[in-house]
Amino acid sequence: MIKLYGANASPFVRKVMAVLAIKQLPYEHIPSMPFSGDQELAKVSPLGKIPALVDGDLNIADSKVICRYLESAYPEVPVYPKDLQDRARADWLEEYGGTALAESAAGIFFHRFMRPMAFKQPVDEEAVENIIQKKMPPLLDYLETQVPEEGFIFGELTVADLALASPFVNAGYAQYTIDSQKWPKISALVERVKAHEALVPLLEAEAAAFGQSR
Repeated sequence: MIKLYGANASPFVRKVMAVLAIKQLPYEHIPSMPFSGDQELAKVSPLGKIPALVDGDLNIADSKVICRYLESAYPEVPVYPKDLQDRARADWLEEYGGTALAESAAGIFFHRFMRPMAFKQPVDEEAVENIIQKKMPPLLDYLETQVPEEGFIFGELTVADLALASPFVNAGYAQYTIDSQKWPKISALVERVKAHEALVPLLEAEAAAFGQSR
């Protein structure tokens, strides 16, 4: 059976979990924190990163690598578009979601959620406001030009949609929501992804673990 290492509240682990759910692949989830000195995780992820995946004799880490492997190994239910140019664009949007977008959303999550909850430190609202007012708007402006008014980016739900929506799940735990008046298309896309049948059980389990309701 496939083994997936990582914390399910990670946007990158969540993305892989969603792919596994869409493809209806059974797996064992092994909760693991990055850079924690976890020796079992280190065996499958030498850089200490999550997610990491074991499938038979194969050990790999990094969500993009894992998702591409799952698509090639289990192609029956695709999570990437087939058209070459669409595939390239999906790869780019996945990269965008996993870099600048994830970094900004993670900053909100860290300062408003992790600092008080995990580290018993006061919220740094100045840092949060800097992200919300300065860093996030240009990212959302760009995404508003990239996503459709209805449906998913390439028709069916793909990794591109997951990569763009997943960081906002984390920011949502820190009481951040996209302004739907300024950015209606990306705001609606995030809600459609969250409402997808593959995501609902994952998000319900996360919310319960955080003592929140959906």
